[in-house]
Amino acid sequence: MMNTSAVAKMLGVSPSTIQRWVKQANLQMERTELGHYQFSEESIEILKNIQEQLNNGVLLQDLKIKGNKPRKAKVTAAPSDLMYEKLMERINNLENKLGGKADDIVSYQILHHRREIEDLQNEVGRLSDIIESLQQAAVQKETVVEKESKMAIIPSTPFRKFKKRNILSSFFGF
Repeated sequence: MMNTSAVAKMLGVSPSTIQRWVKQANLQMERTELGHYQFSEESIEILKNIQEQLNNGVLLQDLKIKGNKPRKAKVTAAPSDLMYEKLMERINNLENKLGGKADDIVSYQILHHRREIEDLQNEVGRLSDIIESLQQAAVQKETVVEKESKMAIIPSTPFRKFKKRNILSSFFGF
């Protein structure tokens, strides 16, 4: 009986490679009390055969081991048409929901913009009214200023000529 390290040295591989081959080939090995593999002459021959197959290009999962049935990979079946149809139906439902959400968002945005436009139009109307009232007040003020300027030019009493008085008479009041 040999342990894993001794068999690995004999075959020229690492102990972990020997352990991997044992697990992959599903070999029933004897173990010590501590759980280490114990290799008999027969199991060493099987490992030599495995090494030879691997050196010849056979993949680890395709190994042919004496006394064991060759391993075959399990391939899962393609999804059935019913599953495919259900999946496509769910995808279509999700796309429809997504389209509905997008339409709802666009409608909300349009309504919000319409409200903003109406508010702006009301503000423009209010400002137009203010401008119009200011223009009317300016026109009224211009007419008042024109009337006052005309009144300043025309005196309220008729124009009369003053006589020239003597300087002496002005002093004494003659």
